[in-house]
Amino acid sequence: MDAMAAIRKTFFQECEEQLAELESGLIAMEQGDTDSERVNAVFRAVHSVKGGAGAFDLEDLVRFAHVFETALDEVRNERLAPEPHVLKVMLRAADVLADLVVAARDEVPFDEARSNALTEELVKLAGEGGHKEEEEDTDDEPFVFQPVQVDMSALMSFGDDDSSSLNHYNVIFTPKTALYANANEAAVLLRELGRVGEAKTTCGWADLPLLPDLDPEGAYLTWTIDLKTEKGENEIREVFEFVDGDCELDVQLQLPDMAEAPPLFAAEEPETEVKDEVIAPPVKAAPAAAPAPAPAAAPQRAEAATPQAVAAAQATIRVDLDRVDRLINLVGELVINQAMLAQRVSEAGLARSSAVAEGLDELEDLSREIQESVMAIRAQPVKPVFQRMSRIVREVADATGKIVRLVTEGETTEVDKTVIERLTDPLTHMIRNAVDHGIESEEKRIAAGKPAEGTVRVSASHRSGRVVIEIADDGAGINRPRVREIAIRKGLIAADAQLTDDEIDNLIFLPGFSTAATISDISGRGVGMDVVKRSIQALGGRVFITSRPGLGSTFTMSLPLTLAVMDGMVLTVSDQTLVVPISAIVETLRPAAADIHGMGGDSRVVAIRNSFLPMVDVGQELGFRDEPCDPLSGVAMLVEADGGSRSVLLVDGIQGQRQVVIKSLEANYYLVPGIAAATILGDGRVALILDIDTLVAQSRSEGQRGKPLLEAAE
Repeated sequence: MDAMAAIRKTFFQECEEQLAELESGLIAMEQGDTDSERVNAVFRAVHSVKGGAGAFDLEDLVRFAHVFETALDEVRNERLAPEPHVLKVMLRAADVLADLVVAARDEVPFDEARSNALTEELVKLAGEGGHKEEEEDTDDEPFVFQPVQVDMSALMSFGDDDSSSLNHYNVIFTPKTALYANANEAAVLLRELGRVGEAKTTCGWADLPLLPDLDPEGAYLTWTIDLKTEKGENEIREVFEFVDGDCELDVQLQLPDMAEAPPLFAAEEPETEVKDEVIAPPVKAAPAAAPAPAPAAAPQRAEAATPQAVAAAQATIRVDLDRVDRLINLVGELVINQAMLAQRVSEAGLARSSAVAEGLDELEDLSREIQESVMAIRAQPVKPVFQRMSRIVREVADATGKIVRLVTEGETTEVDKTVIERLTDPLTHMIRNAVDHGIESEEKRIAAGKPAEGTVRVSASHRSGRVVIEIADDGAGINRPRVREIAIRKGLIAADAQLTDDEIDNLIFLPGFSTAATISDISGRGVGMDVVKRSIQALGGRVFITSRPGLGSTFTMSLPLTLAVMDGMVLTVSDQTLVVPISAIVETLRPAAADIHGMGGDSRVVAIRNSFLPMVDVGQELGFRDEPCDPLSGVAMLVEADGGSRSVLLVDGIQGQRQVVIKSLEANYYLVPGIAAATILGDGRVALILDIDTLVAQSRSEGQRGKPLLEAAE
């Protein structure tokens, strides 16, 4: 039972990969990429899901996948054109197929009316392509053994053209029991092989037992194919790639001087002429009466191909995520212990040139290399998350009656798996918001001189050691007067509050704020954008908005690449040790007295290269001291926050740069404004990692000025 459960789990994991391939393939076809390779990839994805589902008796999933596969086969055979209305139905069918997989995995019922409706549409499409779905699915018919005469000419045959320039292959194909158990058919594979070139086929039955010993679910036949084709061996093996491991396959290229020699299978059955018809043996014939050399040689030839299959299987492995997490935690502890050991050596007064110090430097380099390698294991591209958003766009567009197209960029950008998993919900909220609130109706867009189809663009990129994800739409932008009016009416801001355009835009992140006139399944309950902001902040990230009236809005999320280890600058502030992420630091400096100017109260700015930047006293903002520090006696650190805004942090001193292990403060304590996380230093002390964006924003807020952040948190 445990073994079957593990196989079932693996099947559903592979389904996720196949469904992702299906989704990306259909989207590419929708964008005009309808070459045969793309269509075949989409077809194989559905076929693989169907085959695996058949092994677990998932009848609903098999039935729907079979109808879907039939419609795709019409496109593949160019009997059905991949027009927009066809692809729209297939994208919806892909959504239903994904939901059926989830229902089967979780063993919960599925809405049959929904799948039946899509089934009818797919059957109709198949009918448009000239193929009529049979009333009964032959895959569900029970196996009944009956000797029959098989005419292979319907599957493949030699042509009459001159084939002297073609490659000549002998292919021996021996299905295993697993091939049929996974709902695959030898006849379908032979037919596909026939499309590669000119073929002549013979069936070998040397291993066929007597009727009393015959297993209805067994596999006893061997197919030998004499193939002439312009293609190479790789194209031949591609036909069988989805049954790799479920069959024995041997492909041998014949030398040119042997091109006219009789095919190998002529010697197998000397009493039978070589032709396309294969006659099954009498039932009473003993299996050992006429041993055939080719089937006996097939396992030996397959054995030669086994190392290739083994190499392919070893290219990637599946590892339980808990094991990877444990490895990452151990690497984090290794970094901490290395820092502690370096601290002890430094306290002992050993020279930097000593053998111990040199060994510690090598240990530090090795620890960093191990840490980067382990982080690379967890790093995954954002493509799977982006692909899910296409379904969200389709569903919300259909619900609102809008025409919207999703464009994705930077899908190969890699980020920590934990970040990806927790990114789905906030990204879904913003996509729904962009389609529902950002994109105008078709009539309004045409009246404004825009195309009827709106565009939502999702992009990802690496910037300064972080991953930046942007969700942009070409809609009407944020209606700032209306946003301000709603915020005043709901008591979120004072009626006489003086706010900049950016501050008005960010009001939509306040809890309970909503611009929707009516409550619907899409929006209007005021529980969307504030949840987004909290989710992003919980990841150590930031989210902000830029909007241009009439042109659209852009939501930008800045997230850490990893939640485990980072490079930081260790600072001293009022006898406290703090850490600032290296990625946020532009430069350090000691300003002259003439460059510092007061702005009323304790506020100060510093002149740096023809610009005035606000100065933030870190110790005063965090409540470590009551009086502002002397900017001439400390160190000024120029930092850049998300969105490109720059400020100057005032600290007492800099201890140095080091790699620190991030420990969640919120999980072990609670969320503290201005503090992103904590770490353990080499001497065992806990140091706080600064949240630069919150610290700078808080210093600019008149409502909280003079009230320390740590005190405000309490």
